[in-house]
Amino acid sequence: MSHFVRSLRSTLTRIPSVPSVPSLAAAVIVLAAIGGCSGDSVVFRDRAPFNPPPDAASGFLGYYDADTKQTTCGNCHSGFQASWVTTAHASAHATLEASPSKAATCYSCHTVTGKGNSVGGTASGYDKVQVDTYNDVQCESCHGPGLQHVEGVSQGTLIRPLAKLSMTGSGNCGDCHSGVHQPFAEEWKASRHSNVDAHRAENPTCAGCHDGRGALARFGEDGNYVEKDAETNFQPTTCAVCHDPHGSTNTKQLRFSISAPDPELNLCMRCHLRVAVPELTGYAATRPHAPQGAMLLGFAGWRPPGFQYDTARIFGSHATTKNPRLCAGCHVNTFTVTDKLTGAFAFQSTGHLMRPVPCLDATGKPTADKTCAYTTTARTWQSCTASGCHGSAEVAANIFNDSRALMKSFTDQLWTDLNKSGSLQAAPTDAGTLPQVMTTRPGEWSTTDNMTTPAEGAEFNARLCGEYGQSNSDNSKGVHNPFLCRALLIATINYVRSYYSLPGPSLAEQRSLNRINDAEFLRAVQVSRRTPGR
Repeated sequence: MSHFVRSLRSTLTRIPSVPSVPSLAAAVIVLAAIGGCSGDSVVFRDRAPFNPPPDAASGFLGYYDADTKQTTCGNCHSGFQASWVTTAHASAHATLEASPSKAATCYSCHTVTGKGNSVGGTASGYDKVQVDTYNDVQCESCHGPGLQHVEGVSQGTLIRPLAKLSMTGSGNCGDCHSGVHQPFAEEWKASRHSNVDAHRAENPTCAGCHDGRGALARFGEDGNYVEKDAETNFQPTTCAVCHDPHGSTNTKQLRFSISAPDPELNLCMRCHLRVAVPELTGYAATRPHAPQGAMLLGFAGWRPPGFQYDTARIFGSHATTKNPRLCAGCHVNTFTVTDKLTGAFAFQSTGHLMRPVPCLDATGKPTADKTCAYTTTARTWQSCTASGCHGSAEVAANIFNDSRALMKSFTDQLWTDLNKSGSLQAAPTDAGTLPQVMTTRPGEWSTTDNMTTPAEGAEFNARLCGEYGQSNSDNSKGVHNPFLCRALLIATINYVRSYYSLPGPSLAEQRSLNRINDAEFLRAVQVSRRTPGR
C-alpha cells in the first residue's frame, strides 16, 4: 500500500495546473484514507507551473516536460502550444540529429538559445547547458527568456517578452534562416517585400498591404509584438506577415493557403489583387494596381462591348492543375547551386526573391538584378520546368519571348510610348490608336465623369498586358494569362478602331493580328463590332 501512495503522490506532483477545490478535496480524502491504512503521513503539494531553468543566468525555461514536448509557456498558453507542437520547429532537434551532415554549430538554431530573440550576443540556453529541456525551437526562441514573465504573473510586475516583427538588426527570424543553406533573410532583403513605401503605408486604404502591421491587422491577427504600437515605424512584408510562427493548418505555417483559387482565401492574392478592372473615377480609371491574382484567374481587364469568350480557357492558362500552388508555383521555388568545376554544393536558393526566372551571377546564384536578358544562360527557368509544364529551359525561354513580342506588337498598336514618359500623350508625341484619339477627342479621358470610356478601357488593357514602366501593374509581359491578354487586346484594338471611326490597321499591324489564327483560339473568342459613335 505504501508503494501505491508514493506512486499516486508522484503523479499528483506532476500535474501542472491547480486542481479544482472538489477534486483537491477528494484527492486529500483518498490519500488520507490510504495513508490511514498504511500508517504513512501524506502531505499534498501542487507542483509549480514552471521548473528552475537549467541555465539560470539566461532565464530560459524551455520544456516543462521534454518527453511530451510540453513547453513551460504552454502550461498557460495552451492554444499556442497545441498549434506549435505540429510545426517543424517542434521537431527541429530531431531533424538535426537525423541529418548526416550535422555539425556542432548547427545546434544553436535547432534549440533554445540567444538566436532569434533579445538575448543574442552571449552563450545561453542550449549553447551553455546541453540538456533536452532546451531541445527544439520553442516559444522563447522568438520571445526571449520567460522566467521573469512567469515569476511576475499575478504579482503586478508582469514582464511581456514580445517577439519582433521587423527584420532589422538581430533577434529575428534571420538569426537562423540565413546563410548558404537557408538564405531566406538574404533573398527576402533583395526582394520588393522588404521595401516600405511610406506614402502608401501611412494611407489607411493602402496600409493593409504596404505596412506589415496593417497587413496583420487586416488578416485578423491581434497578437502583440515589439513594433505594434509604434506610430510611424512602418514595417515591410516580413516573415511573420506571411508565416504564423505559432503554427497554422497551411503548409509552411502560412497564414492563408497558396493553392486556394478564392482570392479571399489565397495568401498572395490578399494583396496582389487590388485594381484589376478600371475604376470609374480617379487614377485607377486607366491604371491597374496589383492585378496579378485576377490576371492569373482570368477576370482582369476591361471587356469591350460584344466581347465573348470561352470561360474554360480564359480561367485557365497558368492556373491549371499542373500549377496547384498558383502564384507561388512560379514565384517561390527552391533550387541548388553547385560549383561549376567540382560539382560541390555552393548555395541553396529558397525562392524568396519572389521572381519566377531570376537573373544569375557568374556562379549561378540568383540576384536582385531584373535587367538581364531572358536567355537560358542569364536566367534560371527551373520554375517553368520543374512542374513538368515546359520540357526544357530552351522551350520555356522561347515561349516566353514569343509571347512577350506578341504582347508588345498588340500594345504598340494601341499606344507606343515614344518618349518613355509612362504617361499617354497625344500624337505625334506618342504613337498608336489612343494618341490619335487623344488628339481629336481629349475629353474621352476624365477622372470625374463616373464612367469608363472605350479610350480609358483600352489604355487600362494596354497597361495590364504591356510594358510601360508602371511598377504596380501586372508586369508579367502577359505570362500570367497569355490567352486572356491576347483575347482582350485583339478585341480592344478592333473595337476602338470601329468606335472612333479610325482607319484600319496597317499591313504590319494586320500581320500581327493575323498571327492569332489557331482554331482553338478562334472558337473561344468572338468580337462583335458596334456602330461608331456613342
